Amino acid sequence: MSSRESPAAVLFDMDGTLVDTEDLWWDACVEVADGLGSPLGEADREALFGLSVEDAALHITAALDTAGGAGARAVEAMLTDAFTGRLENGVTTLPGAVALLESLRAAGIPAGLVSASPRPVVDLVLGTVGGHRFRLSVAAGDSARNKPAPDPYLAAAARLGVDPAACVAIEDSPTGVASARSAGCAVIVVGSSGGVSGVTAVPTLESVDLPLLRRLVSDPTAVTPRT
Repeated sequence: MSSRESPAAVLFDMDGTLVDTEDLWWDACVEVADGLGSPLGEADREALFGLSVEDAALHITAALDTAGGAGARAVEAMLTDAFTGRLENGVTTLPGAVALLESLRAAGIPAGLVSASPRPVVDLVLGTVGGHRFRLSVAAGDSARNKPAPDPYLAAAARLGVDPAACVAIEDSPTGVASARSAGCAVIVVGSSGGVSGVTAVPTLESVDLPLLRRLVSDPTAVTPRT
């Protein structure tokens, strides 16, 4: 197929999409909240899913009602340290991640990493997944606003010199899907669409292949459930 029919780039979310870090993230949030004297519950786990560190810190400080005098900035630093410490013990790539990245490299399609996590976290994960597999990475602070704003995806497309509408974004959370869609990207959501309409849902990255990526770019209205 011609390059015009292929995605200009494929832009990947990181946590929960490429690597299995959701439990590590939750454990970090629990550790910080426990340390401040206000344990989190299952409802908090759902609320914290897919949030940036900044927004997670705001959620925790709101739940704490300023317990211990901790402000959002201080909690943000605590979360980053707790999460990074867990990642240093190793992280597991999710099924299909490396194979998909290698197929994109073989096809000459740039891959970008677009994460809501801080740069130290992103760099640690790139060491596991392989930074050489990505043309660029965007972390928290690399754009004016974080997800769910479109800025991270717009920044990645601009740095690659491509039209966001010619890109496919792969996400796993409503926050990330909102960011990618508002930037104009076609979107694949891994795991479950979470009630989000107008996106292609796949169980794992093993279900994502070049024909699917090309179809989504050639027909932005296409929505393909995969099993």
